[in-house]
Amino acid sequence: MPLVRIDLATGRTPQAVRAIADAIHQAIVDVYAIPVRDRFQVITEHPAQQIIAEDAGLGFERTEGVIVIQVFTQRGRTDEAKTTLYAAIHDALAAIGVASEDVFIGYVENGPQDWSFGFGRAQYVTGELGVPSLA
Repeated sequence: MPLVRIDLATGRTPQAVRAIADAIHQAIVDVYAIPVRDRFQVITEHPAQQIIAEDAGLGFERTEGVIVIQVFTQRGRTDEAKTTLYAAIHDALAAIGVASEDVFIGYVENGPQDWSFGFGRAQYVTGELGVPSLA
C-alpha cells in the first residue's frame, strides 16, 4: 500500500496529469503486485519556479516538466525490487512523453504501525487489516 505524492509544474491538461498518475500507479501494481484499487496518490501542481530539482552532479539539465515522485511504503523490499520499480516508473512515464531527466523519485520506508486509514486507529496493528506481503 504505497502512498505516492506527485509534484509537478502547472500547465499540463487534467488528462495529462491523470495519465501521469495512472502510469505511476500501473508501474507499482506491475512491480509490487498490489491490488489495482490499493491506490493512494496526492497530486500537487506548482508554479514552475516553485520546483527546484537540479542534477545532483550528474551532468544533465531538467526541464520545467520535471516530476517529483515520493513513494511512502512499508520497509522490507529489496534494493533490486526498488530499482526495478524506479525503472518501471521511468518507462511508464517515458511512454507518455515524459523526458528521462525529468523523472525524480524519492523512496521512504516505514512500518505497519506508521499507518492509519481512518477512525484514529492503526489498522495494521489492531488487526483490522492484514499487513501486506512484500512479495
